[in-house]
Amino acid sequence: MTLLKKMKLLLFLVSQMAIFTFFIFLYPHNINPPPTEEAPKPMHVLVLSSWRSGSSFVGQLFGQHPDVFYLMEPAWHVWMNFGHSSASTLHMAVRDLIRAVFLCDMSVFDAYMSPGPRLQSSLFQWEASRALCSPPACNVFQRDEIIPQTHCKLVCSKQPFEVVEKACRTYSHVVLKEVRVFNLQVLYPLLRDPSLNLHIVHLVRDPRAVFRSRERTTHELSIDSNIVMGPQGKKVSKEDQPYKVMQVICESQLEIYKAMQALPKALRQRYLLMRYEDLVRDPLPQTARMYEFAGLKFLPRLQTWVHNITQGKGMGNHPFHTNTRNARNVSQAWRWSLPHENVSRIQELCGHTMNLLGYHLVKSKQEQKNLSLDLLSTWTPSKQDYQEG
Repeated sequence: MTLLKKMKLLLFLVSQMAIFTFFIFLYPHNINPPPTEEAPKPMHVLVLSSWRSGSSFVGQLFGQHPDVFYLMEPAWHVWMNFGHSSASTLHMAVRDLIRAVFLCDMSVFDAYMSPGPRLQSSLFQWEASRALCSPPACNVFQRDEIIPQTHCKLVCSKQPFEVVEKACRTYSHVVLKEVRVFNLQVLYPLLRDPSLNLHIVHLVRDPRAVFRSRERTTHELSIDSNIVMGPQGKKVSKEDQPYKVMQVICESQLEIYKAMQALPKALRQRYLLMRYEDLVRDPLPQTARMYEFAGLKFLPRLQTWVHNITQGKGMGNHPFHTNTRNARNVSQAWRWSLPHENVSRIQELCGHTMNLLGYHLVKSKQEQKNLSLDLLSTWTPSKQDYQEG
């Protein structure tokens, strides 16, 4: 090969290398990048319960955790806009709202709030969310503090509504507490939704205790009670209405449990049944159980807070706030304050649900008053049990 040909070949190779280098510079994405770790998918936890079942307390157990963005009953906005509907009619709207909030899309509230500028305090019970009382939503408190609702409401109520979505997107866990779901089947699409990592904590409570607590909040729950009864509620006498509501609640709690047990094993593993009575008897182990289920660490300061808030004196000074009280005594209050005639009627309406969930019936006024008689079974319900029932 002549010298001239060699020089031409060398120039050709140099030009091709320059072109290749220029191509890499312009289009670096066409070269295989080094493998990167995919960001972990947020955990979504739905606390399902009914009114006066200790759900506000359980919500706070999650809400005070520094890794959790928590909202209390966002579906309140749906029900209050359609107060003359029935629970079954509103299920789809509730489900769609829950999914949007889990994905931190707060524009879903546009359909249920007045148009125009809004504050984060437009949300129902927003002050129950530690996440809305700390950065980036409100800079007065630190993100890892235990924040009382009264303190938050006093200093963080003027934040713009946009901070709700901004804050939500900074957390690894989104937890919602709902008492307005009466049919688990409506949530099946959420359980199967690949964009969600949905886990359900199903909180139940002795119906006799629920009834006694509802008696103290009849006025506050009147709109909800009418929706629970539906159009047929107009035909029910005023004296019988509280029992009709309890019957619907008991049947719905039973339906939720049965429906979850009928799902494939992979989905059943995303369900945790929690009895309120177990929680107040052993608050630290049971809270640890819920945290483990949700993939959260039970931090020492949270352990101290849980111990203190459940081992106080008295019965609590506000029916809708989580504050220091003797939680175990609160769970037993129906036994000395509810007339036995009322107890007998609740047992007739809710007996099957109570048997399934491990609540012993009382056969007399004497048994009801005998606090040494334990009415909580250690038996754990199983799929076979409910099928035989």
